[in-house]
Amino acid sequence: MNDRELLELAKQARGHAYAPYSGFSVGAALLCKDGTVFTGCNVENASYGAAICAERNAVSTAVAAGYREFDAIAIAAEGDGCVYPCGICLQVMNEFSKDMRVICQDRESWQDFSLKELLPKGFDSL
Repeated sequence: MNDRELLELAKQARGHAYAPYSGFSVGAALLCKDGTVFTGCNVENASYGAAICAERNAVSTAVAAGYREFDAIAIAAEGDGCVYPCGICLQVMNEFSKDMRVICQDRESWQDFSLKELLPKGFDSL
């Protein structure tokens, strides 16, 4: 699967987002090492701290299905400019794959980062 295809799956997942409070829908598509893809979208809640980001939604779904090794994640949001994962999402991804690529939508293009670029000093307790 190439980056464009992965980003397209993230855009499709964005269509399922539940974002009545922020109005900011986000989708993510997580590529596992074996080629399996899991998608996720943000799910907001009136108790803001209970909201779930698209990236953590995709990672949690993959982990629940028994997957632990990831190559890349694509993130798509509405609007202009690049959308980056929040710190919590970066740390969750770091738990499973310190070397994964993070593909962020930027209008009709995308930017590609290593997880280490976005979270150079991630917490590691193992």
